[in-house]
Amino acid sequence: MRLRSADTREPRRAWRSLLAIETNAQWIAGIQTWPGLALTAALAFAALQANLGVCEAMLAVCAALLASIRPGWRIPVFLIATWSTALLTLGFSSSESLEHIEMVIEQVGLQRELGVPLAEGMLVFVFVLLATGLHWTRKHPQAWLSRHPFLVLLLLEITLAVVADWRFVSAKGRVAIWAFIFILMPYIWYVPFAVMDLRAKAGGSLGTQLGILQPFWSPTHLPFGKGAAFLRKHLAANRRELAITHLKALKLLLWATILTTVRNGLTTIFQGELGILPVSGAIDASLSGAANTLVLGWAALVLSTAKFSLQIAIWAHLFVGIARLAGYRLPRGSWRPLESRTLIEYFNRFHYYFKELLVDLFFLPTFMRAFRSRPRLRIFFATFMAAGVGNAVWHFMRDLDLVAQYGIAHALGSFASYAFYSVVLAIGIAVSQVRANAGYRPGNTKRARLFSFFCVWGFVVCLHVFSDGSREHTLGQRAFFLLGLFGVPAWILPHGLN
Repeated sequence: MRLRSADTREPRRAWRSLLAIETNAQWIAGIQTWPGLALTAALAFAALQANLGVCEAMLAVCAALLASIRPGWRIPVFLIATWSTALLTLGFSSSESLEHIEMVIEQVGLQRELGVPLAEGMLVFVFVLLATGLHWTRKHPQAWLSRHPFLVLLLLEITLAVVADWRFVSAKGRVAIWAFIFILMPYIWYVPFAVMDLRAKAGGSLGTQLGILQPFWSPTHLPFGKGAAFLRKHLAANRRELAITHLKALKLLLWATILTTVRNGLTTIFQGELGILPVSGAIDASLSGAANTLVLGWAALVLSTAKFSLQIAIWAHLFVGIARLAGYRLPRGSWRPLESRTLIEYFNRFHYYFKELLVDLFFLPTFMRAFRSRPRLRIFFATFMAAGVGNAVWHFMRDLDLVAQYGIAHALGSFASYAFYSVVLAIGIAVSQVRANAGYRPGNTKRARLFSFFCVWGFVVCLHVFSDGSREHTLGQRAFFLLGLFGVPAWILPHGLN
């Protein structure tokens, strides 16, 4: 039996050895040559262009590789690439911020074509504002504004949104305010890391901070790579480390391409050929009394959770892959979440940089101030603030266009389901964190691992009913749809829900 077991492991080891190109001396030496660099650029562009677009992918690959092989050019390359990417995105009408600005322009009866020049002009204004603010922060590191940059920017965005929603604001004034809100919005999650670094004794320069405010490898509201201090810590120290980092970048980009194919395949097979509805459609079918909704409902819920998980992994691998091309040995953004054995482990594995953002902006400030004499309550409350309050705030601010489109009352009402999701998820994660700190560890047998998998992912799948991204259904409708999946009869539904 031992010989047979060893024989079955040999092919697996050989396969893993073949894939581990970052440990192969020939690959490491070859990737450092000019032909190797050209091959790296070609493969990276091929993996990125389908998701980012041709121009954005070309700019990202060229900027990343140039900064990695010419460290002295890093700051100007980052500055040019980051802000050029922002302008290109607006110019090619591929930006959510531009779409939201054009939506407000149409609401007030102005020409939609005004959106691009307005957005680009507002981007220049935001750049000057951020440069001025960061420079002032460096001169006044102990000022209240310097110590609470996130709170200041968050309150500014909310205040402007309330003002823009008032009726006495003119049409042009409303457009201008919302344009500023939408263009500034992503940077409120990047500026706190820049301020923290500028306030430190060994902090980077102003140019460094501006070059990584929503950097060219992370065109989202989420800082992949956090701030300058985190990037410095993970910068490749020599040519060999850089070559290994480039190889790992190619592997990550290739894996993202494979996951994209899997996600598209799931959509084609299950939604296109088998007719599995999205979660919102499954809820409608259930409320209308359609037949066989229990099986189709579970299928819709599992498929939606799988596609969402794949999308998170795809974007995380693409963005971290570009950062690795730039020479940063960043941890993966999503790492084997199916192996999670507790909820807190799932929280760490599933969306690493989102977790890091919540920890830095919500967990740590709470942990340093609240319930210092009661350690268990302290860790529970801090975790709840991160996974619950922070999670809800991030997603509400990301969808702030709903306030512009429907008003504050409707936007808050439609957010009730996700707020409920955040609270339940946060309680589960907080309890898991407290138990982990108390020394609880799940069993290591195959049965225990399987039980942990079904507990963690069963919780995640069920809770996905309230976080599928749609806003068409109320919290009550989603709750009764979930109960129906467990066999609760439809006749208990209150009148008006079905």
